[in-house]
Amino acid sequence: MIRTAGCALIGAALLAAGGAAATPVLEVRLAGETVARLPLGPEGAFCLHWRHSVTGGAVVDCFAAGDRGLQLQRSYLHDFAAGLGHVPGRGVQRAAAGGGYWIEGIDAPLPGGALRLRVGGAAVGHRIETPGGAVLELSALAAGRRVMLALVLPEN
Repeated sequence: MIRTAGCALIGAALLAAGGAAATPVLEVRLAGETVARLPLGPEGAFCLHWRHSVTGGAVVDCFAAGDRGLQLQRSYLHDFAAGLGHVPGRGVQRAAAGGGYWIEGIDAPLPGGALRLRVGGAAVGHRIETPGGAVLELSALAAGRRVMLALVLPEN
């Protein structure tokens, strides 16, 4: 598993570790500058993990490449803590093994095709995980700062 916490541009190292040049890439942009690149594999998917600021419980949002950029596919919520819950008509809620629940089939395009996020500190532990096993520790990279997660599709 690849782990990185520094602010160095990591795209070349991650591409060499198994990402093909023809697959979608997730760029992490800080103040307009690309600070990390993660190859996402042919499905163009990744999950953003963190701990709820009040309860400390796990929260996961999973995204994939859509027609207009990133779209939210599903979310894991540890309970119905402040700010969490299922919105009727937006996906299907299912119990998760070991507790909590998944909301699946959300399939919601993100405004502007990208995710804008204020990254939490170490206690929140924002991180990106790809299906291929790459992990980017966003809290170590940009705690307290605004980042944009943007999809870069391969040129045909």
